[in-house]
Amino acid sequence: MTRTASELAEYLGAKLAGDGRARISGIASPEHALKEDLIYADSIAHSQRAAASEAACVVGPQGLRLEGKTILEAGDPKFAFAKAAAWILPRGEAKSGPHSSAVIAASAKIGARVSIGAYVVIGEDVSIGDGSIIEAFCCLGHGSRVGQDSWLHPRVTLYPGAKLGNRAEVHAGAVIGGDGFGYVFGDGKFWKFPQVGGMEIADDVVIGSNTTIDRGSLDTTSISTGVKIDNLVQIAHNVKIGEHSIIAAQTGISGSSIVGKRVMLGGQVGIAERCTIEDTAIVGAQAGVPTGKTIRQGQTVWG
Repeated sequence: MTRTASELAEYLGAKLAGDGRARISGIASPEHALKEDLIYADSIAHSQRAAASEAACVVGPQGLRLEGKTILEAGDPKFAFAKAAAWILPRGEAKSGPHSSAVIAASAKIGARVSIGAYVVIGEDVSIGDGSIIEAFCCLGHGSRVGQDSWLHPRVTLYPGAKLGNRAEVHAGAVIGGDGFGYVFGDGKFWKFPQVGGMEIADDVVIGSNTTIDRGSLDTTSISTGVKIDNLVQIAHNVKIGEHSIIAAQTGISGSSIVGKRVMLGGQVGIAERCTIEDTAIVGAQAGVPTGKTIRQGQTVWG
């Protein structure tokens, strides 16, 4: 989508210095940018790359001036650039209607402008909201729900009853709502503990490729609004994750643990069962949190 520098400045709340009519239709790194691509510079000290770029418009810090460039001055240039990119770049376009190879139960409720790709299977009583995209080979179990304007990339599986909110994005190979790993030993063998709880994912959640999120055993596994989950993450039964937390790749969260709001979990973090990670805590890469431990609000831990 093409915007002008003036439109972008207004959207970002940025100060415009230069030609407000400059057209912006894409984003790029300074070295690979064309004239209509937007670029950014974190600081005046690191602005040489931007100065040498072909791009006409730069998001930069206050006071930045580059000859021949239109500047959008922002307090946090990297954040402003990311916000601008979300406005400029086109999202996946929903093409109305299913592919001829899709298998859709008669009782499924499909909203307007929903795109359903090749070899998708949609079970009984599934609900898909307006404008959502279901790509090839996805499987939506009976009674599962996808909200409006959500995007399931190829080979995503929603187990029966799993609920996915609005504007969610689930990348390829993710499995949502499978059974948790719960067993009880007795009479000389392991017996499976019931895995019959719920699976609820709120709005604006992003789930990375090949991530798995288990349904509750008797309770509900819940992922709150705005949570961002990387690739290859395992979230076990009954886990609760608070709003706007972020979880890096290969992290494992064991059953009945609670992660608060705006928590940051680094790569390969291991959280044992029934732990509590309070709001705004940071758990550094490869840290291990023992069973039942609480990480206090705002605390940073490593190792």
